[in-house]
Amino acid sequence: MRPEDAMSDGKSTATRVRRAYEQFLSGVTPPDNAVRSLVRESWVRSRSQGLDEAPEATAGDMSDADFSEYRAAHRLARVRPLITSLMLDDIADAGVVVALTDRRGRLLWVDGDRSTRGKAAAINFVEGTVWSEDRVGTNAPGLALSLNRGVQILGPEHYASPVQNWNCAAAPVHDPVSGEVIGAIDVTGGDAAAAPFALAAVRSVVAAVERELASGAVDLSPEAMLTASSQSHLTVLSGEPVWRAPGRPAKLLSPRHAEILLLLHMNPDGLSTDRLADLLSDGDLGSVTVRAEISRLRREVGDVLASRPYRLTGEVTSDVSEVRDAILAGELRAAIAALGRGGLLADSLSPGLTDLFDEIREDLRSAVFGSRDVVALQAWTHSPHGHDDFQAWTALQRALPQGHPDAAIAAGRVRLIHRRFGV
Repeated sequence: MRPEDAMSDGKSTATRVRRAYEQFLSGVTPPDNAVRSLVRESWVRSRSQGLDEAPEATAGDMSDADFSEYRAAHRLARVRPLITSLMLDDIADAGVVVALTDRRGRLLWVDGDRSTRGKAAAINFVEGTVWSEDRVGTNAPGLALSLNRGVQILGPEHYASPVQNWNCAAAPVHDPVSGEVIGAIDVTGGDAAAAPFALAAVRSVVAAVERELASGAVDLSPEAMLTASSQSHLTVLSGEPVWRAPGRPAKLLSPRHAEILLLLHMNPDGLSTDRLADLLSDGDLGSVTVRAEISRLRREVGDVLASRPYRLTGEVTSDVSEVRDAILAGELRAAIAALGRGGLLADSLSPGLTDLFDEIREDLRSAVFGSRDVVALQAWTHSPHGHDDFQAWTALQRALPQGHPDAAIAAGRVRLIHRRFGV
């Protein structure tokens, strides 16, 4: 595919994906640049499950009475009012529905305006049906649960052909004690669900829900602990920094402790006391102060820190490493949404985190330009990091065909940035 063809508007991108989908169904492997790797891999899994091109979600063997009882007892029932206040009240007229699922992809609640819920019912996106990847193929809630990460699926990226007129964005919700996935929050609909910040909005609500669940968390039974994730996870890009470890309650962290954990996570070979001090402060941060912070941090998160050099023990993931992985995988829209404003990275004055933030933003920006993907470029220009990016707005103006509704906006932004900064 020629570069000038790859730099296409949203409509031609959808056409390219649809063509790749048709090739895939006919047994032809689509070109690598025709569809996102996350989607292509999900298509392969869907086909390996024996699904045809029009699988339909069903309720399985759960009766209406059983479902009502099950739903009422589910942990997400307690936070449903919070989700409604944070999300549904603001998008009631946006032509979308908000769905809450259990960890297997069963839709517990589907809320939204009556018209959109009626249209969603035509594809059986209704309460009680199961939308796991192995039941209906590629879709945002099913894939978010399968991969344990936020996902946005647009139109023809869906595996089930009846769903290809819809867009969706979903992210998993975790138990604050065990870290186990307990469900997902999903937004499904038309253009609003395809917007660059739809997934970011879902992630923000998920973070608030997990904090609310943590406020009333109790230890799980030994049987439940056996099924908990073996990985610890650090969240610093949205809301307050949180540390989740297997078998322990989620822990809100101070900025300093989150900085230490993130620096150690990004330096798996370990850091000496002096090197850690240099990365934490460009001032005179003494080794005694660093050791004292490490001691306090151990009391906060448990025995996950080894010494000489300081390093994390066990398997650790973070939302920062997930952004980096998304960049490497070419999932640029997801990376932009997940990075958001930058959270702790944007707020920290620590030289190590400032450098890390600069590296991630530059890697992401370079990947967006290198991909020549106009949808990713639009997401970048609408992000906090691309808001005043003259080159990005210029590239977007040139990429959009004449008459495209966003072309005039891009041209206006180019003129505005030129006036403001003289570039």
